[in-house]
Amino acid sequence: MKPGQSSLTAPLVQEAIENPDPVFQARLELLAALRWAESQGLGEGVCNHFSVLVPGTSDQFLLNPQGLHWSELRISDLLVVDPAGKLLEGKHQAEPTAFFIHSQIHLAKPNAHCVMHTHMPYATALCCSMPGRVAWCSQNSLRYYDRIGYDDDYNGLASDAAEGQRLASLIGNSDILFLANHGVVVTAPDIALAFDDLYYLERVCMNQVLAESTGHPLRIIPEEVCQATREQIITESQQSYLHMEAIKRMLLARHPEILD
Repeated sequence: MKPGQSSLTAPLVQEAIENPDPVFQARLELLAALRWAESQGLGEGVCNHFSVLVPGTSDQFLLNPQGLHWSELRISDLLVVDPAGKLLEGKHQAEPTAFFIHSQIHLAKPNAHCVMHTHMPYATALCCSMPGRVAWCSQNSLRYYDRIGYDDDYNGLASDAAEGQRLASLIGNSDILFLANHGVVVTAPDIALAFDDLYYLERVCMNQVLAESTGHPLRIIPEEVCQATREQIITESQQSYLHMEAIKRMLLARHPEILD
């Protein structure tokens, strides 16, 4: 039995972790990503959104609902929507602006099964500065070498599909998009990879902002070392899945009520 679990909740937690239903696991992992992101200070009020393709479908997406704080979400709160953001399943509403970004990126990037959009503090600070680029000055920054696109022209709220299409065109073949004066979008084939990238991206931006605050020049890593290290990091993708499994264990041990 894990610390924090009672003898009554431990079997329920284990059953949830071992549940073979891919749709249930997608719900659990999306919820875990949202709850853990909030615990790490990556959320903002009741704004920001995570979405993922429902397993076994090509046009249905799980999405967190409008108006609920990430810290209060339960598995039953997650919505199922279509590419237009129309509610297919759920007891809450989808935020109208939420899926303008997500849907267009999902449509433009078929391998982007998971899309996460946040205004997390250090990444957004970088988006608000010039030149607003991730510098290759830390080992973790090299996770993102040659994987980031940049939107340098803030265009207001994403209040229609046209703005989502504009952002989707800018992300192109990149996995991550920095939105000037706004925040970031992270995409990946699954939730574990997306959340791991989101988590470490904020750490990378924090390191850079803190290093720049010293007033000393950044110690930039040579390009050939960047590329070689990036290739090494690719071989360690299992860490992303281990990270997610650990998050699920810790979250369920502390908050088994999220299974309601």
